[in-house]
Amino acid sequence: MSEEAKRPETVMLAAFEGWNDAAQAASDVIRHLTSTYECREVRRITCDGYYDYQSVRPVICHVTGRARIVWPQTTFYEIMLDGGVRMYAQIAPEPNYRWMSYCRQTLNIAAELDVDRIVTLGSMFAPCPHTRPLPVSISEGSCQCEQDREYSGPVGIPTVLDSMAADDGYRTTSMWVSIPQYLGDLPCAQGSLELTRAVSELIAHPLDEGCLPQKARLWAQRATLLTECSETVRQHVQRLERQYDADAAAAKSAAPGAPQAEQLVRETEEFLRGMANGTPC
Repeated sequence: MSEEAKRPETVMLAAFEGWNDAAQAASDVIRHLTSTYECREVRRITCDGYYDYQSVRPVICHVTGRARIVWPQTTFYEIMLDGGVRMYAQIAPEPNYRWMSYCRQTLNIAAELDVDRIVTLGSMFAPCPHTRPLPVSISEGSCQCEQDREYSGPVGIPTVLDSMAADDGYRTTSMWVSIPQYLGDLPCAQGSLELTRAVSELIAHPLDEGCLPQKARLWAQRATLLTECSETVRQHVQRLERQYDADAAAAKSAAPGAPQAEQLVRETEEFLRGMANGTPC
């Protein structure tokens, strides 16, 4: 067996603040992992030429005891998981300019770090209720989820990075969690938890969820309080719940192995056999 075949897959997560990061659910996955595990900064992309400072402003920081201006930048971390498993993570504000150049620089760094798979994380506002599990859409390489197959419209830097990485021969995975639109920008720990669990399943390694479950419960409680303050919002949530439950029931009925699906398959097979034998429909 070759050394390449023996080596565990090296994964790099990528999350971008801004348009692709509803309620900070995607970028907070990276923050959670870097604060939970031993990690170190391994690379960085400076801000020059990529940002409009009127939309992504530098900030002033006094942590060191003196005023210091911190500019927008991209940071790459090496994260050491339990059992000696290593992964990398990229976090940055979404650039304003030169996306293809930025993604090329990212992929050059991925090559330097011997990355095999690039996983882009995103969160988007959607008509879904906070009282149900938040949907996570996952596309791997050419195997796209239904949502990605049907979508036509504007895209963000995760989609561009995913496409360029696939063209370069990387294995790619795109994960997007849906965030209840009616809650606005309220930070959504439940979304971060759903993405963390999806990443854990992808890499076949249990990730420490830390305080994310507790934060998710507090998020749900606060969301419920906010919806109860408005009869209009409460009725809206009830409509979303009914639609969610109806869609879930339909998906279960259509799943392979479900009685209704098996019956449909049998009827189709009988119809085709009848056609082959010349039996009238």
